[in-house]
Amino acid sequence: MPDRKQTGNEGEGSRIADREYRKGVEEHLRRGHVEEEAERAARDLDEHPEELRKAEEEGKRRSAGDLESDLDRK
Repeated sequence: MPDRKQTGNEGEGSRIADREYRKGVEEHLRRGHVEEEAERAARDLDEHPEELRKAEEEGKRRSAGDLESDLDRK
């Protein structure tokens, strides 16, 4: 969650976004399921390579804000 005291746009170097991202990564690592998740991801990639490649391509094809529905979430 962004710090409620911050009201302005910080631009690309957002300290709040960086802090929140790092806290999320730390929490994820603290839960300790990283190896299991890595094994599951490798298995999924072996079993469904084309499906995952298509999903990756779709994700790269546009960025947030390209669709009207993206703007509704702001």
